[in-house]
Amino acid sequence: MIISLLLIVVGFAALIFGANWLVDGAAALAKKYKVSDLAIGLTIVAFGTSAPELVVNIISSLNGYSDLVLGNVIGSNNINLFIILGISGLIFPIKVQSSTAWKEIPISLFVTVLLLFLLNDFTFSQTSTFSRLDGTIMLILFLVFLYYVFLQMKNEPHAETITEGTQKSTLKLWTLIIVGLAGLVIGGQLVVENCVSIAKKLEVSEKIIGLTIVALGTSLPELVTSIVAALKKNSDIAIGNILGSNIFNILFILSISSLIKPIPYNTKFNLDMYILIGGTVFLFTS
Repeated sequence: MIISLLLIVVGFAALIFGANWLVDGAAALAKKYKVSDLAIGLTIVAFGTSAPELVVNIISSLNGYSDLVLGNVIGSNNINLFIILGISGLIFPIKVQSSTAWKEIPISLFVTVLLLFLLNDFTFSQTSTFSRLDGTIMLILFLVFLYYVFLQMKNEPHAETITEGTQKSTLKLWTLIIVGLAGLVIGGQLVVENCVSIAKKLEVSEKIIGLTIVALGTSLPELVTSIVAALKKNSDIAIGNILGSNIFNILFILSISSLIKPIPYNTKFNLDMYILIGGTVFLFTS
C-alpha cells in the first residue's frame, strides 16, 4: 500500500514535470521557427496544462478502466470549479467580465449539459455508453470551439522575436520534448496502475479513486496556474484557466478516450454531474 502511494506521488511528479518540459521545449522550438503566439497558445499550452488528464485517460481507456476515465474528467472539472477557483477567490476576489459571463461560462455550461445528456442516452441500447459517435460529436464541437477562440484572439499581438543568442539549440529543444513525453507516459502508467491497485486492496471503486486522488493530482497544473494568477491579481487568467480546462477536458480528452474504446457509463456519476452543472450555473449568476 505504502509503495503504491509513493509510486502515485512519483507518477504525478513525472506528469507535472513532463508536461512542463514538453511545453517549454515545444514553445521554444515554435518560437525558433517563428510560429505565432496564437498558434502556440491554441496548441502547445492548451495541451500542456491538460496533458496529465489526457495521458491518464488514454492509459485508462486502453486498459478498460471506464470509471477511472469518467472519474478523472468529472472529478477534475469539479475540483477546478469548486476548489481551485475557490482558493483563487480567497487569495484575490475574482471579477468576472461581462464578455466571459455571456460567452465562455455559457459554453462551459452547454458542453456539460450535453455531456450529461449523451451519457444518459438509452436510445440505441439498454445500457448507456459514451460511444465513438458521441466522442466524434464532442470532437467536432471542440474544433468549433478552437475556431471561436481563434476569432477572439486573432487581433492579439505577436510576441517579440527571440534573438539568436537566447535561442537554445534545436537538439536541446528536441531532447526536452522527448524527455517530457517520456515523463508523461511513465507518470501516467504509474498513476493508473497504482490507483487501481489501491482501489482493489481497499475494495474502493475506481469511480471514487478517479473522482478524488486521480482528479486532484491531474488538476495540479491548473491549481498552480490559477494561484499564481490570483497572486498577480489577474482575474482573467484565473477564471479563463478554469473554464478553458473544463471545456477542454469534456470536448477533447473524453472524446479521445471514447474513440480509443467506448466508455460504459455508471449512472452513479449523475450526482457528480448535477453538482458540476449547479456550480457552473452559480458561477454564471454570481
